[in-house]
Amino acid sequence: MTDEQPPARSDDVALRVGRRIRRLREARGLSLSGLAARAGVGKGLLSELESGRRNPTLASLYAVAQPLGVPLAGLLGDEPGSMVDGDGARTRLLDVRAEDDGTTVEVYTLEHDPGVARSSPAHAPGVVEHLVTTRGSFRVVRHGPAGDEVHDAPQGRHVSWTSDVPHDYAAGPDGATAVLVITTPRG
Repeated sequence: MTDEQPPARSDDVALRVGRRIRRLREARGLSLSGLAARAGVGKGLLSELESGRRNPTLASLYAVAQPLGVPLAGLLGDEPGSMVDGDGARTRLLDVRAEDDGTTVEVYTLEHDPGVARSSPAHAPGVVEHLVTTRGSFRVVRHGPAGDEVHDAPQGRHVSWTSDVPHDYAAGPDGATAVLVITTPRG
């Protein structure tokens, strides 16, 4: 017997994530149109996410998390095993916890098919990401005001960066798997 929970089905995840987005949006006094505008997504997409009719993608969750002021895990529900899967990229939440100083630490696995790239919008000031590639290679590009910073992470290598600007993750030609740790300071 094991304590490990089976992975959540994508329709279960979509419904749970949608409810969380709606609850957070309403708690912040934002209309559907207001959150869509702040997140840079269409109102129809946001409506479908909130109703659970559309499976969330990593890009849509990052876009919505920022204006709601929550880490990605806040939308996934802090439930280890929750996964976002689509377009050749899979992200699974392994753990999330609040440290004594108020810092939130999220731990994920990333798995990208060969050549798949994903973009992430800027996170809140002070957010730092740490990536350890366990298979293949990743290239992380941080799009800072002084120009792009490129971080190559072949298998076994660790890279970290402040993620307060847009950044991209791209898998090498053989695909890649990594552990990603995101630390978010107390807001």
